[in-house]
Amino acid sequence: MTQEEVSLEARLEEQESFDPPESFVEQANVSDPEIYAEFEDEWPECWERAADLLSWDSEYDTVLDDDDEPFYEWFTGGELNASANCLDRHVEEGAKNRAAIKWEGELGETRTYTYGELLNEVEAFAATLRDRGVEEDDVVTLYMPMIPELPIAMLACARLGAPHSVVFAGFSADALATRMNAAESEYLVTCDGYYRRGDALDHISKANEGLEGVEHEVSDVVVVDRLGDALTHSLADNQHDYDELVAEHAGASVEPVSRDAEDMLFLMYTSGTTGEPKGVKHTTGGYLSYAAWTSHSVLDIKPEDTYWCSADIGWITGHSYIVYGPLALGTTTMMYEGTPDYPTKDRLWEIIEKNRVDVFYTAPTAIRAFMKWGKQYPAEHDLSSLRLLGTVGEPINPRAWKWYYKHIGNEECPIVDTWWQTETGGMMITTLPAINTMKPGSAGPPLPGIDAQVVDAAGEEVEAGKAGYVTVDKPWPGMLRTLYNNDDRFLEEYWQEYSDPDADEWVYFPEDGAKIDDDGYITILGRVDDVLNVSGHRLGTMEIESAVVGVEGIAEAAVVGGDHEVKGEAVYVYAIPEDGYEGGDDLEAKAEDAINDSIGPIARPESVIFTPELPKTRSGKIMRRLLEDIASGNDLGSTSTLRNPEIVEEIAGQVEAD
Repeated sequence: MTQEEVSLEARLEEQESFDPPESFVEQANVSDPEIYAEFEDEWPECWERAADLLSWDSEYDTVLDDDDEPFYEWFTGGELNASANCLDRHVEEGAKNRAAIKWEGELGETRTYTYGELLNEVEAFAATLRDRGVEEDDVVTLYMPMIPELPIAMLACARLGAPHSVVFAGFSADALATRMNAAESEYLVTCDGYYRRGDALDHISKANEGLEGVEHEVSDVVVVDRLGDALTHSLADNQHDYDELVAEHAGASVEPVSRDAEDMLFLMYTSGTTGEPKGVKHTTGGYLSYAAWTSHSVLDIKPEDTYWCSADIGWITGHSYIVYGPLALGTTTMMYEGTPDYPTKDRLWEIIEKNRVDVFYTAPTAIRAFMKWGKQYPAEHDLSSLRLLGTVGEPINPRAWKWYYKHIGNEECPIVDTWWQTETGGMMITTLPAINTMKPGSAGPPLPGIDAQVVDAAGEEVEAGKAGYVTVDKPWPGMLRTLYNNDDRFLEEYWQEYSDPDADEWVYFPEDGAKIDDDGYITILGRVDDVLNVSGHRLGTMEIESAVVGVEGIAEAAVVGGDHEVKGEAVYVYAIPEDGYEGGDDLEAKAEDAINDSIGPIARPESVIFTPELPKTRSGKIMRRLLEDIASGNDLGSTSTLRNPEIVEEIAGQVEAD
């Protein structure tokens, strides 16, 4: 590294805020700082801007109906169809030959659907579902990986007015059965299998096992043949081949069913559910307008863009920011079937270069992996097409933010660090990229029209620099309407913590801890239940993790609590060293010093364990429960749902040896 490069690295490390480049501001969809004041002054009519991004069959009468708080209704009286908004209107406006979906298979296959071709395929599959008996308001379950037939099926359901319930392909057979039972879903669309790290995975056997656990009759199952000769399978009497059915209905015309704005568009069952799953209900008008508005204002998506969100459609991020938001705006949205390091660790950068991707939206977990693999991989590719970067899924620590900013964005791309949830439907706290200064590690201020606050246990706003709990005091269009068939649980889980129902004052409580600074920027610290009680002191695991990964040489960390005879609960740190570093006394001491400097001696860890990997689910979430069991010496139970179960025993053995 040259002296000049060392100087640049040092400058970047010390810099605490970053302004968007003027070239970005000049072309941005939203660049007027007055938008915050306008949304506050004009609330709730300000949300007409979101509704104006859509085409309505019947105009709405009222922007917000709050007569039955907190069962708020948005754009009441309005009617529209989500499929028509994502397809028909773009075709009618001359975008028939614009690419709508670009798909990359793990083995290198590619498929591109123009808006005209996608509309034809959606109509053919909608005609198929209609002929199989699917009617308006029937819930159709979709159990598929990242293949184009998944968004096609979603849009076909929306065209018929049939809500869809997507089940992440990595979930178990039991999870499929539980969700179909909860939704009383009689229809399933699935596939024979898919590829992961070059291996053909049998998915149909898992789907069939799940169907055995469904407590009601399942009328029809449609099976996409993804693997061809790589997997021999047979279909049951009520199972039908997707390609054959679509071919039979090729050229069909299916008029989109006009839906009330408050009609359900889809169900999304929250991940990691224990007991009865929570079916989050999202509606057609409010959700779609909010997904479109946040895609327009935060992600700066334009019709001429090639845009890539690397999430899985099985999660809410994929619903809002792979399918509905981008397609409502008429852009080209990317899909990728595989993992970021197969067959090589530069796969994502190769895809960005080849497709000239303009906007890239990914997770901090992935960014930390990119850091660990090394900057040489993105350096081998031309990433100059990128205009904007984003992160989603969890807070990103400042060091990872700066690595992303430099090595992927070349210090020329604003980064939007977005906080939101399945229940919110879309982004809530983040910078507007052409307006706000970026502060690495802080998500940013609430979006215009979003009344997010950080409060203490009594519901009072905390002082700048203090930790508290995120609350949202006003409704917003993308919000969940209720939990499917369970209004009581909806009230209990989301609205009662800081509310006064007698005074009709309902406050949404997302169960995340946070702190706020003098500029109103909010830093998310993690789930409220991710709090350790060490000798009577409450410590947020996210804050400790952020301190640890700020140490040069540490790529990723997970902090958990373990039983302790004196303290009650002690801090345990599990950390992954970066390439070129080894976990040892020196790195352990640096981690301990960073925690002491950031939080104080009370957070000093009982142990710092270095490991090449952390136990993760197939969706990439760290399984902290297993790390807690290791720290406390508990029985580890089943690890079969992990993508790397072998690492658990390795870590446990290391802890025992220490």
